[in-house]
Order: sequence, then structure tokens, then C-alpha cells
Amino acid sequence: MYEWNFALLWDYRWLLLQGMGMTIALTAAIVFGGLAVGLTSAICLLSPYRLLRVVSLGFIEVFRCTPILVQLIWFYYALPILAGVEMTPMTASVLALSLYGGSFYAEIIRGGIVSIDPGQSEAAAALGMTPAKTMRRIVLPQALRRMMPAMMNQSILQFKNTSLVSVLAVPDLVYQSQMIAHDSFRPLETYTAVAVAYFMILFPLTLFVRHRERKNGEKR
Repeated sequence: MYEWNFALLWDYRWLLLQGMGMTIALTAAIVFGGLAVGLTSAICLLSPYRLLRVVSLGFIEVFRCTPILVQLIWFYYALPILAGVEMTPMTASVLALSLYGGSFYAEIIRGGIVSIDPGQSEAAAALGMTPAKTMRRIVLPQALRRMMPAMMNQSILQFKNTSLVSVLAVPDLVYQSQMIAHDSFRPLETYTAVAVAYFMILFPLTLFVRHRERKNGEKR
């Protein structure tokens, strides 16, 4: 029978903490970037200009319909060759994951915007408000409350997607755990501890999302 020995991980605690710090920082960057990309794409989808709608829809479908692991590898290995620019593993990871997440955020934001009664925008226009001001001060604040649970669910997925950046040698939690497993010859303990760490962070967030969903349901 296998004898578990989690005590050995104490010797690698700083590597694990550094990896977790990198994972959290990377998640913050790609969530912020994804929201910016998603908002821009959603507004373009609702634009009266056909070209903007077509470009935005094309972007969304390309990133939603291709695996994120393939996108990471493509951005790191292929894009520098095509664009003639140097791409660090971190830059490629942030760019790929932000665009990938943005394609999903875009549909969430678009759905939230179109769920608002058009009469409110018409009333704002009658009062002399510009479309941009109407969107910023009337539509988006209401839409944000409705789409918050879905956006948080997508952000949780983004957190889990960061585990894939280890293929580019970004020193996140998974990459550091691989180094520890190779050094200690204890992969079971190492990867079990990593799984527990992910669970301890994400489970409270999923409970909060469910709570927000119930709150939104009660208000409706």
C-alpha cells in the first residue's frame, strides 16, 4: 500500500507560494484584459455598422471555436514569426487568455445589454442624452447586475485556464508543482496538494456566485 507523506512538501512551500502568487496575478491580468476585450466586442456586436459587427463576430467565433491550449502555443511560437516581434511566455499567455476569455465575456455582456428594456434608451434619447451616455449611465449599470453571476463563472474558468500556461514554462502553481514532483519523486502528494489549493480558492467563489444568482432571481 502506498504511504502518503505530505510533510515533505513543507520543504517546497516557497515554490508553491510563488506559484500561487503567479497564478493569482495572471488571473487578475487576464480577467481585466478579457473584460476590456469583451466589452469592446459586445458594443461592436450591437453597432449599427455592419463591418464592426462582422469583425467582432468573426473574432468571437475564432476564439470560442478553437482550443485554448492551441491558442497559447500559436501565440508563443507562430505569432512572433508572422509579426516579427519577440514574445515572452508571460506575454503570450496574457494575450491568448485575455482574448479567449474576452470572446466569452462579449456574449455575456451583449446578452446583459439586450435584456434591458429598449424603452429606457428611447426615454433617455428623448431627454437629449447621447447613446454613449445612455449606455454608460443607464443601460450598463442595470445590465451589470444581471450578468454578474455569468461573468464570475467565466472568471472562475479563467482561473482554471491559467493551469495551461505551464506548457510555456510560465512559473505558475502547476509548473512549480511539476518541478517539485520531479525533484521529490512524490507526484501524488504534490498534485493532490495543488488540487486542494485550487479547490479551497474556487469553492467559496462558486458558493458566492450561487448566492448572487439566488439574489437576482428573488429581485425578478
